[in-house]
Amino acid sequence: MAQSIGMARPELVQVADTVARDKGIDREEVFQAMEQAIQKAGRSKYGHENDIRAAIDRKTGEIRLARYMTVVETVEDEHTQLPLAKAKRKDPTIDIGGVLIDPLPPIDFGRIAAQTAKQVIVQKVRDAERARQFTEYKDRVGEIVNGLVKRVEFGNVIVDLGRAEGLLRRDELIPREHFKNGDRVRAFIMDVREEPRGPQIFLSRTAGEFMGALFAQEVPEIYDGIIEIKAVARDPGSRAKIAVISNDNSIDPVGACVGMRGSRVQAVVAELQGEKIDIIQWNQDPATFVVNALAPAEVTKVVLDEDSGRIEVVVPDEQLSLAIGRRGQNVRLASQLTSWTIDILTEGEESERRQEEFRSRSKMFIDALDVDDVLAHLLVTEGFSTVDELAFVPLEELTDIEGFDEDIAGELKARATAYIEEENKKVMARLEELGVSEDLANAEIDGLDAKKIIVLGEKGIKTLDDLADLAGDELVEILGADAIKEDAANAIIMAARKHWFPEGTEAGAGEGQSA
Repeated sequence: MAQSIGMARPELVQVADTVARDKGIDREEVFQAMEQAIQKAGRSKYGHENDIRAAIDRKTGEIRLARYMTVVETVEDEHTQLPLAKAKRKDPTIDIGGVLIDPLPPIDFGRIAAQTAKQVIVQKVRDAERARQFTEYKDRVGEIVNGLVKRVEFGNVIVDLGRAEGLLRRDELIPREHFKNGDRVRAFIMDVREEPRGPQIFLSRTAGEFMGALFAQEVPEIYDGIIEIKAVARDPGSRAKIAVISNDNSIDPVGACVGMRGSRVQAVVAELQGEKIDIIQWNQDPATFVVNALAPAEVTKVVLDEDSGRIEVVVPDEQLSLAIGRRGQNVRLASQLTSWTIDILTEGEESERRQEEFRSRSKMFIDALDVDDVLAHLLVTEGFSTVDELAFVPLEELTDIEGFDEDIAGELKARATAYIEEENKKVMARLEELGVSEDLANAEIDGLDAKKIIVLGEKGIKTLDDLADLAGDELVEILGADAIKEDAANAIIMAARKHWFPEGTEAGAGEGQSA
């Protein structure tokens, strides 16, 4: 194999070492960029159709330039291929598939060639630098970084992180917070993404995780895992709630986060522009957790509705404004923190509603069972809320009620059963009148009762296939958001579609989508 012609260029080695050190990239990547630049200049001189390659000696800086020709049986491209007979005259040992290397004299770089080479090197170094930035920062998502404000563009802050730049968007800044060039800034790495213009490091000062990370820096017990942050809810720049729990019974998680004379929490407050922070003890019991989250308001009663994800909280009349907070801030943050929808009532409102429920249920029993108000009040007081409950309750449970003997209990159950049968007849008559098919009328689907089927029939949904063809949001719209939630609607539709598929196969349509 022929040796290419070259001369030592120690300054190239020095340049490569300097660029690699200053840019924080691999020395080999700089040499490869230089080789590509020289190769591009060589092709400009000898013809772009030729396979011109350059190599730089990593120790001496010697540049070797050569033309590469592949030995073939039948030449298809005379610029990059050579017939065997012709190749044998230059190298007797070569065979089909071999490569003949024809050395070229070193290039005397002209102004244009030098400029082109410089552009290639700069671009390659920039690409290598971007790749290094992405590699370095992609595993640092979730960390706090410190930097200097480099510039502010349309309210967005560009932060110099040392060996990279971060973007702190306007909506990720704490309200009324302003930075100017040269200011020090501390932020949370939300995301690192590769984009056409290079890796983008997205920062935030409003994220709940930023507050959690600040507490981890100030509270050694959090860093060590003794205290765990379970949830954070923020109204950036105004107020926040953070729920903590201790894995060591001897350590008070709230006290540890507050610190001696409030020193730890005050350090976080200062970083967040005076944001008021409520530190709350987390509890796996939702009711207790919600009560804690509504602090400083006092709670007298809690009623959970797990199916709808709502929780009803009763507070003393004078505590209502405190529980709700200014512009609803306290209850909103408590709801975010606990992931429950919180409804707040005063004791007066709750008492009035309870009385109204008592009156309406009593009237329902009076009308349905043809009993006097004393018996109706007694049934409601004992916890009965529907005629169905009364019809199917064991007789002995009724006779245990003070003032009920076996005759009264039996008569009440008989009247309740008769009332249900009569109502069922009316329902079936209405379904028949609407033309609802038997498969829908008799469908045994959780959450789908006769009243809902009547509503469907009135809206033109008269067969099981009609129901199965609906999307979840359509069913919610027909029945009303108060009557059904979207998750329950999706479950009803998927159950209605079961007859479309053989036993053991999965329904192909996704939840909430029409088939």
